[in-house]
Amino acid sequence: MEQSFNNRSVLAFESRRAKEIGALIETFGGRPVVAPAMREVPRESDDDALALADGIERGDFNAVVFLTGVGVRALLDAADRAGRRTRLVDALRLTRVIVRGPKPAAVLRELNVPVWANAPEPNTWRELMDAIEARADEWTLSDANVAVQEYGVSNTELLDALRTAGARVTAVPTYQWAMPEDVEPLRSAVTAVVAGQVDVVLVTSGIQIVHFLKVARSMGKEADVKAALAHVVIGSIGPSASAELRRNGLEPTFEPTHPKMGLLVREATAE
Repeated sequence: MEQSFNNRSVLAFESRRAKEIGALIETFGGRPVVAPAMREVPRESDDDALALADGIERGDFNAVVFLTGVGVRALLDAADRAGRRTRLVDALRLTRVIVRGPKPAAVLRELNVPVWANAPEPNTWRELMDAIEARADEWTLSDANVAVQEYGVSNTELLDALRTAGARVTAVPTYQWAMPEDVEPLRSAVTAVVAGQVDVVLVTSGIQIVHFLKVARSMGKEADVKAALAHVVIGSIGPSASAELRRNGLEPTFEPTHPKMGLLVREATAE
C-alpha cells in the first residue's frame, strides 16, 4: 500500500527548511501546519568566537570539536569581520578537527580542512566519544586541551565525558537560539493542538518543543497541550530531540531509521 498521511494534519516546527518539510508532508498526502519555532542568531559580541580563533591560530588546542555546520560558519563569519578568515582556515588545516556528523563536515570540506574523526549516526555526543576512542592508538584525550564549538545550549553531557576522559575543555558558543520574530504561527498551532485538530507532530530539534511549550505557557495552555499531545503521533528526528521531549513530559512515538528529515516524514505515515 502506498505510504500516505491520508489527509491528516501534520504539525512541523522547521524554520530554515520550512518550505521543504511542508512540501514533503503534502507529497505524502498530509495537510501541513508549519509553525517555525526558532531562529539561529549571532551572539551579541564576536569576542568569544575571536578568542577561540586566537587559540586555534596559536596552536593552543590539541583538538577542536565542531558540533554544527551553522557553528562553523558563525566562527568563520566572526573571523571574516575581523579580517582574519584566511588565517583561521590555514590554522584549522593544521589542527586535529573532530566533528559531530555530516553538516559541520560538509562546511569543512568546502574549506579543504581535513576531519580527523566524525561521529556517525545518530550523531549524538556518545557517537562522537566513540569515534575519538576508536582512534586511541593515534591520540587520546588524556591531558589534552580541547576546544568545543557550542550552539544554543551547552552540551553538558559531552563536556563531562571529555573531562572524564582527561581533557581540559574550553567550550565556546558561536551562535544562539532565539524565539521566532513572529510567534503567531506557534500560537495558532497551540490552539489547533488543544482543539484536537493535529494528528501528527514532527520534531527536528529539541529546542523546537521547548519554544512551542513556552508559547503554550504564555497562553495558559501548557497543560492542555501536553494532554492533547498524549494522543498524537510524535515523530522525533533522533535521540537528542527525544531526550528533550521526555524532559518536558512528552513521549516520542518513533524515531526514523536514520536522522534525516525526509525519512522522518515518510516513516511517520506508517504510524
